[in-house]
Amino acid sequence: MPKQAYSLMRPVTQTSPVVFASPHSGSDYPEWFVRRSLLNAQTIRSSEDAFVDRLFACAPRHGSPFLVAGPPRAFLDLNRAPDELDPALIQGIRRPVRTPRVASGLGVIPRVVANGRPIYHGKLALTEATRRIDRYWRPYHARLQSLLDETRALMGRAVLIDCHSMPREALESLGVPAALRPEIVLGDRFGAAADPEIVEEIEAAFASAGLRVARNTPFAGAYTTQHYGRPARKQHAIQIEIDRSLYMDEARIEPGPDFEAFAALLDGIVAKITRLGSDRRPLAAE
Repeated sequence: MPKQAYSLMRPVTQTSPVVFASPHSGSDYPEWFVRRSLLNAQTIRSSEDAFVDRLFACAPRHGSPFLVAGPPRAFLDLNRAPDELDPALIQGIRRPVRTPRVASGLGVIPRVVANGRPIYHGKLALTEATRRIDRYWRPYHARLQSLLDETRALMGRAVLIDCHSMPREALESLGVPAALRPEIVLGDRFGAAADPEIVEEIEAAFASAGLRVARNTPFAGAYTTQHYGRPARKQHAIQIEIDRSLYMDEARIEPGPDFEAFAALLDGIVAKITRLGSDRRPLAAE
């Protein structure tokens, strides 16, 4: 089994209301899991947010905690609800939850990786799915909520930045010229998960670094953004998707030649995000 549910990097002193998390960059693939799969060790990584944990590892230096998933996404998707169980994969589900994510094979225990490629030879027992959820999903989300609670008590509010990467094919499907495609997509559930002024500041941080930014298309945020985004409780959540081609070779799943340069650029952006609201009057809603 993957060795741990998560790893947590904390700042020496937390000075920011922002909490960073990466639910899809886990890369601890058990050998038995890969052997059991229809896919080879390279292909099974295609839905992983590879190197996102490295890109945002700078967050603690800027006063924010950073929570990173242990299990890989192909093994367990921490950006899904625990009841999003796929009856096409898991035996014994009495009351299946029918969502578009489950129907496409991307429930909490994924049936497929990128491009709809099946992971398993057959079905899994419900006890196996429950074991994974209890051992990894519940500790990760309990820790995430405790970080948000601690931050809100310390800083008066909490802003969760859920860090992801998006494949080039997702951007090509938008049907817009390459020069106009977004390099960053911010998801706030169409305004429901975060105060608009917070999202504007985050967008400005990326745009000022010369990156093209879009909101909610093609990604508006999944379980994490929807569940934790509670602006009325001074708890906000924004999903960030970064074009993988900016920093990695997608086919080989390796850092690209521009990785270090992009990481340095992102360091400056993260520094600005961690200072949310510090350069102007307090947010009116808070």
